[in-house]
Amino acid sequence: MTLILGLEGTAWNLSVALVDESDVLSEAVSTYQPKYGGIHPREAAQHHATEIKAVISRVFHKAQETNPEFSLGQIDGVAFSQGPGMGPCLRTVATAARALALALKRPLLGVNHCIAHIEVGRWQCKTNDPVVLYVSGANSQVLAYRAGHYRIFGETLDIGIGNALDKFARHLGLSHPGGPKIEALALQGTSYLELPYVVKGMDLSFSGLTTAAKETYDKMPGARADICYSFQETAFAMLTEVTERTMGHLGKDEVLLAGGVGANQRLQQMLQMMCEDRGGRFFVPAKKFLGDNGIMIAYLGLLMLTSGSITPIEQSQVRPNYRPDDVEVTWRE
Repeated sequence: MTLILGLEGTAWNLSVALVDESDVLSEAVSTYQPKYGGIHPREAAQHHATEIKAVISRVFHKAQETNPEFSLGQIDGVAFSQGPGMGPCLRTVATAARALALALKRPLLGVNHCIAHIEVGRWQCKTNDPVVLYVSGANSQVLAYRAGHYRIFGETLDIGIGNALDKFARHLGLSHPGGPKIEALALQGTSYLELPYVVKGMDLSFSGLTTAAKETYDKMPGARADICYSFQETAFAMLTEVTERTMGHLGKDEVLLAGGVGANQRLQQMLQMMCEDRGGRFFVPAKKFLGDNGIMIAYLGLLMLTSGSITPIEQSQVRPNYRPDDVEVTWRE
């Protein structure tokens, strides 16, 4: 059995978990909540610095409650989110991970946050070789594995779908996170309002859609629910189109939804319908594996360790713009 401690803290969610090949032994979370607006990187980093000792301690205590024979010496490696993410948050968690790896005399494993979302989804859904739609606050990408790397076949040219939803939510006066609140309002909408649908080749743009939705609300504040409904329908149709085109291009029949925005029920419905129309299969893991979590960091760290990919301390600097296609995938044939 290989046991990995994973530390995640790329943005507002600080999460730590212990994972082996078959199960999650324990997990603990502490979430930063901004007083106003979106995530403030320095405030989030300060939250992580203040909370990380207690969160790690809770993980160890839970592991001991489950297995009284658990000891720190059983940990085989320490994984952390090396990027992408907010620099101050990444540095705080990386510092803790280095300290733990040195204290425990165990390998350090710098994990690409995006690929961790993919691999925890493949693990939980038992899917083999899917096209992946990865949607989160800062990221919107369609990926698939080819020749030793996760290749990006389409992505946002400006802001991620999660940030687009949050920006529009703030314009409506809604608190962070805005995505779930937009989803709830969209369920009350009955009329579709025309908004910019921007797909350029295989890439997408959400900034014009967001601006148009704001301007429409300013002119028609009483149509808030209809605008939320129209925003979702337009943005998710764009994402579904690029995902379907990637399936056709690669000849694949599986789609995996990953990332925090993947919790949106309407997006899941649209992808499910598209896959059924193509005779394909759609997969989405449980909600706890969609948002940023320490489990996914620990699990990818496990895959990296067992395939011989460790991170020397001198190469453990954080990478706020770390792209998934930069990573050599050593754990897949």
